[in-house]
Amino acid sequence: MTQQGLVTTPFGRRTLSLGLIATQQQARAVEPEKTVHKWKIFQAITEAKDRLGLPDRAIAVLSALLSFHQETMLVAGETPIVFPSNEKLCARAHGIAPATLRRHLAALVEAGIVIRRDSPNGKRYARRGMDGEVSLAFGFELTPLIARAEEFEALAAEVQAERRALRLARERITLARRDITKMILLGMEEALPGDWQGLHGQYLALVGRLRRSASLADLGAIAADLEGFSAGILKHLELFTNSPNSSANESHSGRHKQNSKPDLHESEPAFEKDRSDEREADPETHGSAQAGQGSEEDLTVNAATRVNLGTPLPMVLEACPDIRDYIPRREGQGASPPSWSEFLKAAELVRAMLGISPDAWRDAVETMGQADASIVVAAILQKGDEVRFPGGYLRALTEKKREGQFSVGPILMALIGTKLKAMKGVKGIPL
Repeated sequence: MTQQGLVTTPFGRRTLSLGLIATQQQARAVEPEKTVHKWKIFQAITEAKDRLGLPDRAIAVLSALLSFHQETMLVAGETPIVFPSNEKLCARAHGIAPATLRRHLAALVEAGIVIRRDSPNGKRYARRGMDGEVSLAFGFELTPLIARAEEFEALAAEVQAERRALRLARERITLARRDITKMILLGMEEALPGDWQGLHGQYLALVGRLRRSASLADLGAIAADLEGFSAGILKHLELFTNSPNSSANESHSGRHKQNSKPDLHESEPAFEKDRSDEREADPETHGSAQAGQGSEEDLTVNAATRVNLGTPLPMVLEACPDIRDYIPRREGQGASPPSWSEFLKAAELVRAMLGISPDAWRDAVETMGQADASIVVAAILQKGDEVRFPGGYLRALTEKKREGQFSVGPILMALIGTKLKAMKGVKGIPL
């Protein structure tokens, strides 16, 4: 097939531009022997489509154009031209509308991906010689794919490298977030000295900078800040690794020697007056009294004291704001925030509303303690339709607690993370 003329101007009202002239000049300068694999170049263009300013539909149209070229290899000296009708192109481009097809064909031409070789009347067709071979064709020339093959491959490599860097940055952020949340929970659960609630607030401020469309530079900066924050918390925790309570197994076994249900009263001041009496008491009877027979005032004070050493009430209310609807509102500008007593009463009300049986609730209180059981109920309320059987869900968590495989901290952090994603539009970076 021979190439006609030096420049092919577009048919009809379409105008000629310097970009079109440059594309045709580049196509004429390519070595006639140069050969490329059309689908490999197509894959490179697909990777680099954003850099080239091509929408997805334009890529689909390019794929349809290439499918009309019968050979897999594109040879510059053969001047590859395809001349399908718009009807056939629409069919192979997954049935797009004719107007959409024309718009994306123009985009391919303007991006220098193909050259429009228009006939005198603007139709696409080919003339064949006596031997049946195509001697002259009018349609879309694919030589730019050959001439710019190295450029497309380089752009694709840059895009892939940037994508890998983004993935690594997100992985760094995910790991740092996981480390920070677990270390803060450790500090809270072990009642270690430190402003853990303040650290949690700083952490929320850091992750609040995340955006769905964050650039690589932004993600790198956030990852570095989170890693530095994590290193600071770890350095603080390492100060307590040589303390008598640093071994979880030793402390837990020591507590079990005194009481088979430590969650009920281990940190409660009401039992610090006479530890000898506590050791002599029957654990099962003592636990039952704490769960169901103690006075409401004692239960509230004990549970609140225990949770204040592990999970701050503001954190619970931040993770489970829906339970505020069941706490009596205080009027006035200087009204104090809800108390643990009000929270526990609200949880009792919500427990009945969710249909959790008294037996399941009693079992949860005996195993987890009044405060943690109430926090779980607040979390179930917050999850809404995600929990189809609240009673069964509570029983399952109670059993995990017996096996030492459950604490309320991760549930609260997960709920806070879900809230942040909804507010900030963050996706794919789990808390």
